[in-house]
Amino acid sequence: MEDHVKGALEIVKAQASVRNMTEEEINSMIKSLSEGIKKASQEVTEVQAEQEQQPAADPRKAIKEKSITCLECGKSFKVITKKHLEKHGLTPEEYKAKWGYRKNQSLVSKYLARERKKKMQEMELWKKREMKPQRKIVG
Repeated sequence: MEDHVKGALEIVKAQASVRNMTEEEINSMIKSLSEGIKKASQEVTEVQAEQEQQPAADPRKAIKEKSITCLECGKSFKVITKKHLEKHGLTPEEYKAKWGYRKNQSLVSKYLARERKKKMQEMELWKKREMKPQRKIVG
């Protein structure tokens, strides 16, 4: 038996225990209550589905100078980590696809992204590789 019918039966039982009801009244009450409960539960489910699809912030404004807002929960971070996204059941790739970010978009604040880029340019890793002498194997 479905939940909405069970709920209607419980209500009708309670009503019948405090007043006399005909069989026709009981059947009519069960039918109308079960339909009402079913309709109400469907509406609640639809509202929840709509709310789940709404981001906690505007995706275009979520990445700010000093923070990035998680669109799933609305919390602000300097970096949205894999570990945080796991709490929402998402990988970084799924998160980016869901909210319309490019695949190569980093989930960090603008300030932190600039600092990382500057640090990498200062390290000049590409030059260090070129300058390394090749070792000869003597054998």
